[in-house]
Amino acid sequence: MAGWSLFQLATLGAAGLAGGFVNTLAGGGSLVTLPALLLLGLPADVANATNRVGVLAQSVVAARGLGRDSRLAATAKTRVLAPALAGALVGAWIAARTPPAALKPILLGTLVAVAFAMAWKPRLVLPGADEVPLDPRDGRFGVAGLFLIGAYGGFLQVGVGIVLLLFLGGVLRYDLLLGNALKSLLVAALTLVALAVFVLEGQVQWLPGLLMSVAMVGGARLGVRYARAHGQDAIRKVLFVAVLASCVAAALR
Repeated sequence: MAGWSLFQLATLGAAGLAGGFVNTLAGGGSLVTLPALLLLGLPADVANATNRVGVLAQSVVAARGLGRDSRLAATAKTRVLAPALAGALVGAWIAARTPPAALKPILLGTLVAVAFAMAWKPRLVLPGADEVPLDPRDGRFGVAGLFLIGAYGGFLQVGVGIVLLLFLGGVLRYDLLLGNALKSLLVAALTLVALAVFVLEGQVQWLPGLLMSVAMVGGARLGVRYARAHGQDAIRKVLFVAVLASCVAAALR
């Protein structure tokens, strides 16, 4: 902690709390936590790796809190997890060796598209009340889409929760409550794979990562309470704001 100011530490804690809350309800929390780590003076690649410590802790808490639903069967989890984990391993391996700037236009274009879809064609990303979730092997682009999202999550992390939640709703037709629980589980698994790669590459700074994780766990607990109290409509509103904020942040970076 030598050389860190009180302001930097306070910013780290506030960013972790906000990031954990937003990540639990929608995604995009890394748009808050990554700049806080950069404020500590960490290089971009080290900040990207160190950020995964807090994301992993927050995602585990969120998955446990939101996953208390018997409709989320173990077979469904396995079939969604497998292609995403394979993608995460590939993405993290590439991230350890490649600058992430090339993915910015893809992320920005995707987020802009889904923001407009949510505003004008919500059924494209939000299933109806009578729809049954699809097996990834049955949905169009199900397995391939999960692999690519997993690769992006392993590569960069920023916004992966939003993309996952929209994919689970728009392609596999999960409602926001079930989709959010499954998204949290997926992010935890993807982050574990990516973090292992970054640890082996020596890119993780554990002290700021653990400090951030404490705050992010607190934010995740608040997010779980909010989601369970207010339901799908509240998650949809937070998701929409998170998508727009991600678009603005990506455009300005």
